[in-house]
Amino acid sequence: MAKPTDLRAKSDDQLSADLADLKREAFNLRFQAATNQLERPARIKEVRRDIARIKTLQAERTSVPAKA
Repeated sequence: MAKPTDLRAKSDDQLSADLADLKREAFNLRFQAATNQLERPARIKEVRRDIARIKTLQAERTSVPAKA
């Protein structure tokens, strides 16, 4: 689980890369769940929340003008 303070320290490019990785993992977890091969069902919830954290942070960065 990613902590918000760790996410805020990352650049926009790093956040985008993390988001892509998490989306890929969520996709794979959905397939595992559908075929009853999922080892940790709670991981789906963790990944979904991490995706939401990153998207929220990206939205905050785009809506607030940069402070000089």
